[in-house]
Amino acid sequence: MNSPPERPAYDRRMVGWLSVGQLITWGSVFYAFALLMEPVEQSLALTRAQSSLAFSLGLLAEGVMAWPVGRWIDRGHERAVMTGGSLVMAGALLAHSVVQDAAGFYAVWIVLGAALAATLYTPAFAIVTRRFPSDFRRAIITLTFLGGLASTVFIPLVAWLVNALGWRHALWVLAAIHLCICVPLHATILLGAPRPQARHEAGAAPTAQRSASHFLRSKPFLLIGVFSVLLMAVTAALPPHMVSLLRGSGLPEAWAIAVPASIGIVQVFGRALLYFFEHRFDLHLANRLIPCLIPLGLMALLAGSGHAGAALLFVALYGMGNGMLTIVKGTAIAQYVSREHVATLNGALGLPMAIARALAPLMLGVLWSPANGYAAGLWMLLVASVVAVLALVAAQRARTH
Repeated sequence: MNSPPERPAYDRRMVGWLSVGQLITWGSVFYAFALLMEPVEQSLALTRAQSSLAFSLGLLAEGVMAWPVGRWIDRGHERAVMTGGSLVMAGALLAHSVVQDAAGFYAVWIVLGAALAATLYTPAFAIVTRRFPSDFRRAIITLTFLGGLASTVFIPLVAWLVNALGWRHALWVLAAIHLCICVPLHATILLGAPRPQARHEAGAAPTAQRSASHFLRSKPFLLIGVFSVLLMAVTAALPPHMVSLLRGSGLPEAWAIAVPASIGIVQVFGRALLYFFEHRFDLHLANRLIPCLIPLGLMALLAGSGHAGAALLFVALYGMGNGMLTIVKGTAIAQYVSREHVATLNGALGLPMAIARALAPLMLGVLWSPANGYAAGLWMLLVASVVAVLALVAAQRARTH
């Protein structure tokens, strides 16, 4: 009888280079849109609603493609997925530079959204989970360090490129970065993907022999789906309204602008704390406590409405919680449902999460009123975040039975 294959050693070099790809992709596409919006509107004669639709279409395309991308990764095609995604990204950015009307603009962002599904956190998290089953959580935390700094690096870079070269030539530079860095990077570091049939070999865990469809119907997966979708809605709803929300909560104008800008640094700080101290306390307890920072932040804002101190406490709790929540959401499926089907199962959540991310900011805006500001919307987000935390606790308990 053949002995089971040895687990591969944790490869810091591979995870580090994969993090570089995350930094570039988040920064040059996801965060770059805000800087390209106004010059594209002027060039193509678009309204703000028309230009914003392109980003929403991209998010929807990302959600639609999450399922097939997850299936391809679980079948061992991770190198083709991320290399191909980077290649498509470069081509789409180049095509973006020559669009002449709204139809072309929308088509380009649909393609970019599909490419994001193959290159952002979800596929990268699945890859390190499959490659390093004993160290995947640490690998995921590492990936989020540089990803969390993407806005800090690329917002000023893209702004400079647009001012110096114009938005069309700026896109040439961004396309070249993907073609010359991300494509060869993914093609080189993702050699030797684990074989999908390994889960059927001797020594495989009993749960690994079950199909992905079995886990899609399981109680832990459904509960984690509730947790992920609700917290995606909460964390997507707040950023577009953050400045207005803080103005209404009593912060001076300068603080209302400066404090949200610091959230990225607070997020990275929270991830650093988790990286260095997570082995000092129970992993599952940490997973329960981290999401609680989001409703606690909302409670502080609601309880101290009109006080700058409450607003600052909200930003601190929200920033820390949102930064570490990325790790909890990225590891929950592997920890409480299945590691072998992690890419497929996370992919199944892609579309509902994309819908939540697209609709939540709109709902928060609809609930705003001149008399009460964001109070009604904040109460809705608070209830949703508490339900999400309870769903995760229930998923943990369901997994242990």
